[in-house]
Amino acid sequence: MTQKVFATPHDLLGQDGTVLGPTDYIEIDQQRIDQFAAATGDHQWIHVDPERAARESDFGCTIAHGYLTLSLANLFLPQMLHIDKFAMGVNYGVDSVRFPAAVKVNAKVRGRGEIIKVDEAKGGIRSVVRITVEVEGQERPACIVDTISLYFPEQ
Repeated sequence: MTQKVFATPHDLLGQDGTVLGPTDYIEIDQQRIDQFAAATGDHQWIHVDPERAARESDFGCTIAHGYLTLSLANLFLPQMLHIDKFAMGVNYGVDSVRFPAAVKVNAKVRGRGEIIKVDEAKGGIRSVVRITVEVEGQERPACIVDTISLYFPEQ
């Protein structure tokens, strides 16, 4: 895993274009998919019924929910970018999300990032980081998301 470390939120200024990661791979097993289904109430058979998915889907197996794949941005971002000293960080939202490819059960995924934009906003530093969720052995990524974070410096 490759992590970029910044001393303070202000040190992010001028870092547009900085490449982040990649993270280590994690496996997306059926247990993780089932737990996500339980947490969100999304029990569509393509995610939670291995026998039916093997029989009826074009994938030949279950696949991870798109929102499960998206939620991994929250796991991968701090593995790629660390700020030593700040009072608080806030997930401010996303600008864009795309799901170019599915994540089949037992696939391994990792995060890769790029700092797209950093500016001052709302009393802190706002960063937009594009996180690409890559699937081991696949050319097309599973998810591309532009995350927006606000970091507030220590007083």
